[in-house]
This record gives sequence, C-alpha cells and structure tokens, in this order.
Amino acid sequence: MTVPVPAVVSVNVGLPKDVPWQGKTVHTGIWKDPVTGPVMVRRLNIDGDGQGDLAGHGGEQRAVFVYQLDSYRHWEQHFGRDDFVYGMVGENLTVDGLPDDEVCIGDRYRIGEAEFEVTQPRVTCYRVGMRVGEPQLPALLVSHHRPGFYLRVLAEGRIQAGDQIVKISTGPEALSVAGTDALLYLPGPDTGKLRAALRIGALSPGWQGSFRDMLAAPAPEAGPAWPGFRELRVTKIVHEDAAVCSVYLTAGDGTALPAARAGQYLTVRVTGAAQPVPVRSYSLSSAPDASTYRISVKREPHGVASGWLHQHLEPGALLEVAAPRGEFTLDDGTGPVLLISAGIGVTPVLSMLYQLGAAGSEREVWWLYGARGPAEHPFAKEAHALLASLPHAREHIFYSAATPAERHRAHAASGRITREGLAKLRIPAAAAAAYICGPAGFMTGMRAALTTLGTDPARIFTELFGVLDAINPGLTAQHRPPPHQPPGAPGTGPQVTFARSGITTAFGDAWRSVLDLADACDVPTRWSCRTGVCHTCVTPLLSGDISYAPDPLELPADGQILICCARPSTDLVLDM
Repeated sequence: MTVPVPAVVSVNVGLPKDVPWQGKTVHTGIWKDPVTGPVMVRRLNIDGDGQGDLAGHGGEQRAVFVYQLDSYRHWEQHFGRDDFVYGMVGENLTVDGLPDDEVCIGDRYRIGEAEFEVTQPRVTCYRVGMRVGEPQLPALLVSHHRPGFYLRVLAEGRIQAGDQIVKISTGPEALSVAGTDALLYLPGPDTGKLRAALRIGALSPGWQGSFRDMLAAPAPEAGPAWPGFRELRVTKIVHEDAAVCSVYLTAGDGTALPAARAGQYLTVRVTGAAQPVPVRSYSLSSAPDASTYRISVKREPHGVASGWLHQHLEPGALLEVAAPRGEFTLDDGTGPVLLISAGIGVTPVLSMLYQLGAAGSEREVWWLYGARGPAEHPFAKEAHALLASLPHAREHIFYSAATPAERHRAHAASGRITREGLAKLRIPAAAAAAYICGPAGFMTGMRAALTTLGTDPARIFTELFGVLDAINPGLTAQHRPPPHQPPGAPGTGPQVTFARSGITTAFGDAWRSVLDLADACDVPTRWSCRTGVCHTCVTPLLSGDISYAPDPLELPADGQILICCARPSTDLVLDM
C-alpha cells in the first residue's frame, strides 16, 4: 500500500486587526485567508502575514503555524458543523498529513524552495475559540491531542498550495508534538520525558524554560490550615503609635493555632463594620511559630474596616479569620538578606526578622526602614532589639519629615530610601535576596533601584495587598476604571466578594464564569486560555464552594480555583 505524500492544501496569511469581543477590543492576527500562487517564506513569517500578540506568537521560533486537514474533519464531526474554512484556527499552512501524534520536535521538512524545523506545539489561547466561535476549543485542542505546531524557517524560499512536504531528517528523542503538549498541560507529566525534551535543541526557549521550571518545582504544599473563615478570639489590643494598633488572636475554642510562615497574612471578615461585610488582609507581625497570631492594622482616613477595628474592637471579641496565606516568605538560604519597608509595610518583614532571630541566623541582615518621623515609626524598639540579637545585622532608618533632633535620637538619615542612598551604604546587592513591603510606588522604586545595583530580579520579592497587575493577552490598551458593581440588573445568585478590590456582588445568569463577572466589574484579572488549561487565572479561594464548567484539565492546588471556568455554588470570597 502506498502511503500518500504529505502536501500543502492551503497557504493562509493575514495582518493583525482590532476585533470587538465581550465589550473590549482584541488586537489579533488569527484571521487568515488563503492565497493563490507562490508566496515568499521569510525568517520571521510569510509575506502578507503578521501576529498581533508577539509575546505568545511569532518570532523566529514561531514563524509558521501548521494545522492538519484531518483535525478540521475531527472538529467538524465533534461540533456538528460543516462551515470550517482554511486558516480558521490561525494556521499559515493547512496540510494533508503530518499528524500531531507522529510529527516530532526537531523534525525537518522541505516545502517548495524553503526548509523548516518543528519547534513547539501551539500555545493554547482564547483567541482560537473566539475565531471559531467555540469558546471551549482551546481546552479541546489539548485534551483531544490536536494542537498543531510551529515551524522555524531554516532556508527562505517560495511555497504554494499543492507543494509536497518532504521530510529531511528526524528530530532526536522521538517526542511528538502531541506528547510535548501533554507534558505541559495535562496532569502527571513524566519526568523522564521532561528531561528528554530538554535535550532537543530545536525545542523553543519558552517551552524549555517551562519544562525546567516544572523539574525544579518543589513538591506541592498542603492547602490552607483550615477551610474558609473560622472564629479567632481577640486576647489583647496594643496601640503601637497614633495610627497603628496590634491585635492578638487565639483560637476561639482554645486549641493551638497552626504555625504560619514568616511573611504570610491573615484575611479578616469585619462583621459589624458595614454591609456588605468588608474583607481585608493584614500581615502577621509576630513570630511565625507563636501560639498567638498578631496582626497590626493602620487606621486609614476613610477605611471602613480599619476604622471599625480601631474604634470598636475590644478584647474578648471574636473575628472571622481565614487561614494564613501568602508566598511572600523568607527563603532558607545563607546569603545576605535585605529587609526593606516603609510605613505599615514593616509588618511582614518584622515577622521575617523574628524568624531570623529565633534561628540565631548567621546571615548578613540589612534592615532598612522609611517613615515620616518617630511618631509614625511602629515597632522601633522591638525591631532594634531583634537586630541586636543577630551577629551580622545592620539597621538603617530614614525619616523624611523629622527634625534634626528626632533624627539624631533615632540615628536616622534624612529623606527617603533611594538608589543613591542604597549605593552609599554599600549593600551587598549582587549577592542578596531582597524582601520589600510598603506603598506600591515605594516597592516599584526599590525594585528598580536594586536591579540597577546588581540584584538579580528573580531574588527581589514584594508584598502587595492591592490588586495584582492584570494579564490580558491581546487586549488593546484602554482606560480601566476602578472596580465597580457590574452594569445591568443585579444577579440573583450567590454573593461573590473580590477581597483586594473591595467589591461584593451577586452572581447572575449573564456570566458564564467568575472571570466573566470580574471582567464586568473591571476587577483586574489574569488569564490566557479562559478554558481551564493554562492556570494563568489561578486565584486563592478564601471561602465558599464552586463547580467547574468545563472541568479543567488539571485541578489547581487546595485552596485555589481557576476562575475562568468556575461558577459559585455558595457565597465566595476570592483574594483578587
């Protein structure tokens, strides 16, 4: 039996354009149309073609995208449709042959005058679902093992529909496109195959980096110490200065509290303060292994939650508290550590200082703190005593609005912490891990300053209680208003609270998922596939229950959900 020779059925190109989508505008090059006659293939693309989102598409490793005629037939049968056209999933070459479970990373082919090398599967993306009109397609491309693949151009030249596809050489390791895709997106990847993938020189740098991260990732940690909120009893309230009070908490039932990690935070539901009930997060400012949790709250001028806690909270009261959470935690290395904070941002790094002191750490510890003056410098004596117990600690205080006498008594420098000030101190920037907490502008400035002084950006850690930066690939730049209630009639479903954004609203039939509701409220969101594949949207779940539609290909860790395909079954509180 003669095996048909693979061939190009259609060559498809298209330039990026703005497309309306769910009330927003997406800049995308996924709309492709067939061309007739020869067309020139160049190192970065085909003449007449372009990509809208160069972070996820295009470039030397992703110059040409290939999809198979057999996969189109599969989707026609799956969806019960007969209206698919060439280029509909954004491919440059529609081919007869070259199935994803047979083509391997590193295979080389000659088509017409050009030569190519297979570099990676397609990265699953919501835009293919948008183009085809099937929102679940990005997940199905992975679960049905039909992602398609990218080619690198080894030799430029003209190609056209009808050209035969001639295999020049076979890639090493015999790792198929479908198998490579499954390693990244499906649960339980084989570590041997991950290592084999890293031996393939043709595999694109992005996929190599992902596989290296997967091999280096520590074992998943246990979920939160308790689900949802539980009652903790206030045993003591201490006013640290005119604006900051510390609240000491123990288990309401008298049992021991689970140990937290230095730098983590508690999320508190402040019942009685207002309706809807405000939910706020406060860093632990105590030793991480203490039997009592301590949070320290700064009273904000218009803060509903902080104002209520300062005015009405008394010893003996019960607070609803979620378990300690947060990844802003001290490493277990031996190199220098920079603890840099301003204002109430001192609290998580103070907890880290407690951890270093309890361990009798020999690390070089630099404590840098900025405030307006001594009246707004909580924990000054506490931090000073802890630093004095460490053999290699240095303390540097900066007052921006203090008298010379006040600065003298505190041994404080004048002004704010700056790059120039850090340089004069000769901090060990290149060797250090840095932990920064304070106002958003302060953290941004410190990150930039440390980077210019030689600190590895991967070893600069910040804690932000405000909303996280959005990740919305392909959306055009637009003004984003502050988070607000969604437009239209109120929903009738469970209440959803976006804790960082301060929004509580009812879920309704207008939204397919929690992500859709967040988008309607202009809550900053993070997503890519929107179908439960990529885990970009993973979000801590503080309380409540959800169901998934569709089911994600791999469930997130305990205490987290994928908001792109989650729907609330009960009232939810989310850390976003």
